[in-house]
Amino acid sequence: MGEIQKKNHTEVTEFILLGFFVFPEVQLLLFLVFLIIYVMSLTGNLLIIITVCYNSHLHSPMFFFLTNLSFLEICYVTVTVPKLLAVLVAQNKTISFMQCMIQMYLFLVCTGVEFYLLTAMAYDRYVAICKPLHYTTIMNKKDCIILAIVSWMIGPLCVVPQVTLISQSSFCNSNKINHFFCDITALMTLSCSETSVIETIIYIEGLVLACTPFILTIISYVYIISAVLKLHSAKSRQKTFSTCSSHLTVVLLFYGTSIAVYLRPQSADSMDINKLLNVVYITAIPLFNPLIYSLRNKELKETLCKTIRRTIFSSRINEILHTAFVCNISTPPRYLMDSIVPYEPKHMLRLVTHADIYMKQLVEDVQS
Repeated sequence: MGEIQKKNHTEVTEFILLGFFVFPEVQLLLFLVFLIIYVMSLTGNLLIIITVCYNSHLHSPMFFFLTNLSFLEICYVTVTVPKLLAVLVAQNKTISFMQCMIQMYLFLVCTGVEFYLLTAMAYDRYVAICKPLHYTTIMNKKDCIILAIVSWMIGPLCVVPQVTLISQSSFCNSNKINHFFCDITALMTLSCSETSVIETIIYIEGLVLACTPFILTIISYVYIISAVLKLHSAKSRQKTFSTCSSHLTVVLLFYGTSIAVYLRPQSADSMDINKLLNVVYITAIPLFNPLIYSLRNKELKETLCKTIRRTIFSSRINEILHTAFVCNISTPPRYLMDSIVPYEPKHMLRLVTHADIYMKQLVEDVQS
């Protein structure tokens, strides 16, 4: 029997991702929807990273962890969505065995890292609200970096056992994965090997490595809510709690979908439900995170608006310089037509002067 299983395992060199095969008539529409979500997720999270990095007043522990989370969300969608887009538009829906294992591993790594990053962010909010006088001492740069490094190290290490076991399993039933990416629960339903060990590891890791940070997060928020309720004015309570409401929203969304997908009994019939939950897990959370944090954090929202205005302003400046020094200057630009000084192509100094005047006006517009 062992030789037969080994033979069948070696024969499976690739898998077929079925994706959303029950909706063949809307494949193109789904492709456009997921493409828009992917682009918006990348743009939103990249904008947060750039904004925090280039604005020194945002160099605080809260925004340090937020940039880590934004980078993680970019990894999330990049690991899964590009292959999903290919499955939706291509006739060839295959993925090699090695690519499948790598995709599954990277996805589980991202999941594990997010558990601990969200816990570190909860601890940061706890210290900021419950111990404000000691905040800079406790949440110093060194400790923040250590918390981030630990989070990024636990994820890759904790998923090695189940990925190793599933990669050594025999897939003699079928090579068609009823999913849009190589999800471990979908692969377990295809395996003709004994999967009880893998299921046990998943449940143990779920209880220890996932529930532990969740419990720590809940404890942090118990202290936070207790401290907020002790404030005398309603305005103070609202202002204080608003600093962590965005994080709490992300925590509930992430843990809710994680528990629904991985900590319940799996069967072939539950794969369709898992696919719907994973759509939220993989696309909605990376898309909503930038919106949630930017809309509910006044400081970040204002800085994002200024960054966007500066970007637009910079592009207009480049357009002016390009027109002034690169383009044909035999005809004056439209925005110089109202100038009192006569336009003469050979008098480049006058052209620069006019451009300077226009730039000054742009600066005043941006600042206003």
